[in-house]
Amino acid sequence: MRSVRSANPALETLEPYDPKYLPANAFLSANENPLDVPADVRLAVKREVRNVAFNRYPDPLANDLRDLIAEANGLDRDCVLAGNGGDELLFDIALAWGGPGRTFLNLPPTFSVYEINAQLTSTNVVRIPRRADYSIDEEAVLARVEAGDIDYIIVTSPNNPTGQLADEAFLLRLLDATDALVVVDEAYFEFSRRTMRPWLEKHANLAILRTFSKAFSLAGVRMGYLFADPRVIREVAKVRQPYSVDAVSQIVARVVFENRAKFEPGIKAIIAERGRLMNELGAMAGVRPYPSDANYILFRVSGADAVWERLYEQGVLVRDFSHAPLLEGCLRVSVGTREQNDAFLAALRAARKE
Repeated sequence: MRSVRSANPALETLEPYDPKYLPANAFLSANENPLDVPADVRLAVKREVRNVAFNRYPDPLANDLRDLIAEANGLDRDCVLAGNGGDELLFDIALAWGGPGRTFLNLPPTFSVYEINAQLTSTNVVRIPRRADYSIDEEAVLARVEAGDIDYIIVTSPNNPTGQLADEAFLLRLLDATDALVVVDEAYFEFSRRTMRPWLEKHANLAILRTFSKAFSLAGVRMGYLFADPRVIREVAKVRQPYSVDAVSQIVARVVFENRAKFEPGIKAIIAERGRLMNELGAMAGVRPYPSDANYILFRVSGADAVWERLYEQGVLVRDFSHAPLLEGCLRVSVGTREQNDAFLAALRAARKE
């Protein structure tokens, strides 16, 4: 045989997720922490890894890490689930709450993986687009869930790529208005300082997603975690891959979480730089930055295609959303070090003068 039968027809219109990660002097495209893990924390990881039996499977549920995270957040272990990055947990949620005959409510523009996961699991997608300023059309969302056919909703707070927090009062109204699983993606929580965690025990349909990839400099390790009612955690655990979180990643995440206070100065520096970048961008003619509570800023600029090219020619890589639906003419810059941010601003000013 020299041929192969077709793949799942659901894949026909899908494009692989591609963040366009290219070589650059200043990587400001992927919302990573510009600072690596502190040297003393790296040393502690190295000591722990020496004791790993590589010939043995890891704890399938990463229970030591679950216990640490649960205790720090005033929860029982049964309310926490670790995953291979937030991405695995997002796909698991689509598997557990989506599927044929089920419906996902999306609020575009937002993280594209949500809708990709729905398509991969043959889940119907209902879209309530955000307003022109990228705020949530709250009344439209609340009106839509009244139909009673929505199975799960993901609200990113702060939203990626637009940057704004969801209003807490709206989220509480939403939780009361539906029995759908409401997932609040708090991947950038450490930069916003706002969380729905205080409401977890009062709402069985609330789940909160977090990650080590951003504030804790572990994008290369892949570790995320979910807070939810134990009944929700049990259902998600049924569909997760066995041993999805390897032994080394469990150790790295545990040591980093134990030393999370050491990341606070870097987080504060990013928040301060975010404010400086907002001011500088806001003062540029022809540039419109959108308010951000995260570690990135979305901005609209005329000739975005050419601007992206000019930035990259100067060694600065930002994310190009200029042809994405509802984001036409927009670029997104991650907040880097002061030096990286200065390089970005200088390159942007030069591009605007051409």
